[in-house]
Amino acid sequence: MASASLLSVLALLPCPAFAAANALRVAVLDDAPPMAYRDAAGNLTGFSYAIAQALCEEMKRSCDFQVTHLDRLVDDLAAGRYDVAALGLLNTPARRERILFSQPIYRSITLWLSAPKFRPGQSNVRVSTFRGSVQENYVRTKAWPSIGAQTSDEMLDQLSAGVAQAILVPLMTSFSLQKNPRFLEMGLQVTPLGAAELDGDACFGISPRHAELKDKLDKALDTIRRNGVYDRINTRFLPFRVY
Repeated sequence: MASASLLSVLALLPCPAFAAANALRVAVLDDAPPMAYRDAAGNLTGFSYAIAQALCEEMKRSCDFQVTHLDRLVDDLAAGRYDVAALGLLNTPARRERILFSQPIYRSITLWLSAPKFRPGQSNVRVSTFRGSVQENYVRTKAWPSIGAQTSDEMLDQLSAGVAQAILVPLMTSFSLQKNPRFLEMGLQVTPLGAAELDGDACFGISPRHAELKDKLDKALDTIRRNGVYDRINTRFLPFRVY
């Protein structure tokens, strides 16, 4: 009887193999504060990271967070290496040909950061953009001189070295730049670029191999917006309401 009771209890406990199979492979950055980064203890945190955690909890799935870089994210998502990309990807026509998108997580605009004498499209201005971003694609389409960067610190290094004269970044990732003492010392001016191709809905990406996740993610996002979880995460990481 004791053995039978023990087996009954064990049957109710989560099976590690099942939990692993049920986990969502979630791609996340770890160098893009305040959206996704590592805290002083080395743990992943940030707005996008916390939203992904909340969505997994709402769907009763575990998150298997896997750190990646933006420049290869869409390729890996399309190939099914991840189930979900937990970062604000602009929902562009080119990307829609390759991956699926959740409903909007927030609205995004793009900022031009430079000394006042440098203007968009000026012939002697080289622009720094994040590798793999829509801003990088936009600059190349315009045939503006450009250089890629992996992090916002690298962008400031490029400005300090004179290999770039301006930075083009999404609003959310500009926050860490604008708080950096080096940014303040440079006297950079912040101006919305106002390009339709660079402003719009920022969504989580979804692998086309798991199309069924879209409806589940969208419903979970609706729920955390209604129950206040989204607003609490917003307040924790960002200085204003983004939705």
